[in-house]
Amino acid sequence: MAYQFKLAEKLVILNDRGQGVLIRMNHIKKVCTDPKRRPSYFTDKSMESAIKYINRKFPNFDIRGGSQHLSNIQKQKSAVLEGLHSYYESFIDVMEFRDHVYELLNTIDASQCYFNIAVNFDFTKNYLDLIVTHASVIYMLSRIDDKKAIVGMYNCAYEFSNGNSQMAELLYYMEKLRTLLAQHRYVIQRYHLQYLSQYDALALNDTVQGMYVCPEEESVLMSSFVSTLSAMSLKHLDAGEEFDLKPFRLDWLRLQAYTSISKAPLALKDYPELAKVMNMAQFHTRMMDNVNELLCETADLSILCFHARVFEKLFSQSSEDVSMQRYLTAFPVICSHFSQCLHPLCPEETEDIKNQSLKLCVTFLEEISRQTCTVVLEICAEQCNLHEKLLPKHSAETISTARNKKLKKSLPKKGDVPKEKPGTESLRKDRVIVTNLDKMHQALTELCASYSICADFTVFKHIIVPAEFLLAQLEIRLNKVIVQMANYKQRTHEIARPSDLLAGIQAYVTSLHSLSCYINIDVTRLVKSVLLQQMQPLDSYGAQTITTLYTNWFLEGLLRQASRALIVHCPTTQCFVNQNTENEQSFHAEEYSDICGLRSLAELIGPFGLKFLNENLMWHIISQVGELKKLVSDNMDALVQMRANYENPEAMSDLQKKLTGSENVLKRMTIVGVILSFSSMIQDALEEIMDRHCPFLMRPIKCLKDFIYPDGDIKVTLGVYEMASAAGLPCEIDPALVSAIANMQTDNSSIEEEFKITCLLLVFIAVSLPTLCLDPNSFYSREHGGHQNNIHCLATAVNHLAAAMFTVQRKNIQTQLQEFLKVASSILLQLGQNVERVEIKNRDSVYLLLHMIVEQSPFLSQDMLEMCFPYVLLRNAYREVHKTFIHTMG
Repeated sequence: MAYQFKLAEKLVILNDRGQGVLIRMNHIKKVCTDPKRRPSYFTDKSMESAIKYINRKFPNFDIRGGSQHLSNIQKQKSAVLEGLHSYYESFIDVMEFRDHVYELLNTIDASQCYFNIAVNFDFTKNYLDLIVTHASVIYMLSRIDDKKAIVGMYNCAYEFSNGNSQMAELLYYMEKLRTLLAQHRYVIQRYHLQYLSQYDALALNDTVQGMYVCPEEESVLMSSFVSTLSAMSLKHLDAGEEFDLKPFRLDWLRLQAYTSISKAPLALKDYPELAKVMNMAQFHTRMMDNVNELLCETADLSILCFHARVFEKLFSQSSEDVSMQRYLTAFPVICSHFSQCLHPLCPEETEDIKNQSLKLCVTFLEEISRQTCTVVLEICAEQCNLHEKLLPKHSAETISTARNKKLKKSLPKKGDVPKEKPGTESLRKDRVIVTNLDKMHQALTELCASYSICADFTVFKHIIVPAEFLLAQLEIRLNKVIVQMANYKQRTHEIARPSDLLAGIQAYVTSLHSLSCYINIDVTRLVKSVLLQQMQPLDSYGAQTITTLYTNWFLEGLLRQASRALIVHCPTTQCFVNQNTENEQSFHAEEYSDICGLRSLAELIGPFGLKFLNENLMWHIISQVGELKKLVSDNMDALVQMRANYENPEAMSDLQKKLTGSENVLKRMTIVGVILSFSSMIQDALEEIMDRHCPFLMRPIKCLKDFIYPDGDIKVTLGVYEMASAAGLPCEIDPALVSAIANMQTDNSSIEEEFKITCLLLVFIAVSLPTLCLDPNSFYSREHGGHQNNIHCLATAVNHLAAAMFTVQRKNIQTQLQEFLKVASSILLQLGQNVERVEIKNRDSVYLLLHMIVEQSPFLSQDMLEMCFPYVLLRNAYREVHKTFIHTMG
């Protein structure tokens, strides 16, 4: 009998086990009391409320009720589980050790064992050692002050990781089963029809035939059961007939009622086989014509409508568990069940339940879309960063390093870490290594899988398409991302280069197209919608777009400095360049205004955005034109006389002394010219982009434009020019400038008065040209193909402004420009007679302006110029300005 208890073996094992548990408890005590080794969870301030709550409520704390206190444990549940697992297991060992000790002591007591140190020394010693070890373990456990916090925190983290989250998976598969039943209705009906006609009917007939008592009424019912089931055929199903077996089920209900009363001639309880066959057949008939009602009985979740907080909590917990994210769409789909809560006897509930259902559905879908969108854009951002490393601007350093290595110049020091080349992130020494991008793709796979439960569903007659929520969220976020990528800083006038922004957007678009590998959505429609919104001043939500940002920057940053000659228009390279001044500019103008930069700008904001930019440019031009008209009005008398006596040097000399604001006129006209030159540059860039993207549209527009002449019907001409200008084609008359001038406030002045002011403005410009010689920056630079103070833009200003103003006034453009050419030539020829005056310093550079005006004008010719101004002077002027050009070679 004693051998069966194995007391000796248990004493030896428990003493050894007890020593290990005691050492483990001592270790935990030392760790918890040492500030340096103490687990970080006990020193983290964010965990203080959770620890206090656990210590106060232990062991009966409610994880659901204390969610506000335990939220930080939920956020760090994985880390808490990993960090406290060994401690928790040690406490479990203590409990197991205690239970085994109590069991052994009870056995020893029941066996009435005899202990005497002098007789059974080993047995007694092991018994006493066990008592001491047990007492030591319990005492050491009591000295661990944080035992409640350790056990409580681990328990909470375990519940958060493994509780209240698998519900999402269960709900998902419930909905999946419902969907499968609906999709394969024909297969299910075909199976059960054959079951009913070829098995249930035969089994029921055999059962009825075997009944020894069967009254007449019951016999009629059972005969009808057999005949109904036997008459069913696959021909009816294949012909598309709808089955209605409700009478069958109602008759079976009647039969149950007849045969269940106490004095019934046929007692159903005496025929359990009949009940079994009929109940099975009744279920099979429901699978034929009443699957939806059967699903409502077995898988109805509409009760969650009345427990919205619990439902939202389940969703929140599931959304935080990565393994459950693929099942999240089950939550909004379940909202379609809530209509089953309604009843005709209580119509007042309809509106409330409808609003609650739609609210929960939209909330869930928006959160799922937000999480998916966040992961998608993080992947796009990562790909954009990798793509950015491949831009040509980063090649200089690589080329320099390779060249220095070849020439054996200044090799890198030993301590210098070599720069990683693009593509090294794809090299892996081990397949087990998981990068951050891998984790994001895994998360995206899980989230996108949740959309596969159904393409759409209905909630109270509202058709819900989950993928559309994702597209809407991506549209909002992508608009914001593009604006952020522009990196516009209004205070310092900083903005991303159009070429860099375009490269970044292209990287984003490429990554977005890979989204279609995960989920069936129209990424092309999304990208088109976002980019079209960015071509407007404001997006669909009223926020500023890159069109507005670049418009503001070019007006306030580049053109404002160009108007002060801090930035120079360079016709040779077709861009703006910075002047060599003491104050360093915050940006390099050529990086934004060269061909590559403006092509990128045209790609980014398109014809709509460039039209908006052009309209703002026209507004600035009109403000200058208004000031010019005021200057003309102030000098009206002198200008009228000059127009009549421009060939009389003596009279002109006296009249020029009466003029005021000559420098102001030229300065404002130069500003107009700079703006129009920039407008022409962006038009050229737009034309190239349009030719590349839609050549078949551009060819008929060009053909139509070639058949239009300014001398024809002006309305038809402007209509065609407006269309051509929108496509980036250059026009002899700028339709945008014509429209802006026509809309100017003229104080109800007549067309003839406006015509007079325009003519006198040209005279004012012509007679003011000699003052340009006084400016040392009026020097013509062969390198730039223009003047250092941008006065070469006067040619553009005169041609465009005159053409637009005379078009509005219905006057002949060529005649008036010829008059301007005569006045300007006469004034400049008089300048050539002054050999010793200061004006001759930059006289040759100013002469070139006449040639530029004629060269750029579609209404003037070289023959007209030679009639007014000797060609030999122009030839000598070009020779002189080229003499002073310094040739450098390097």
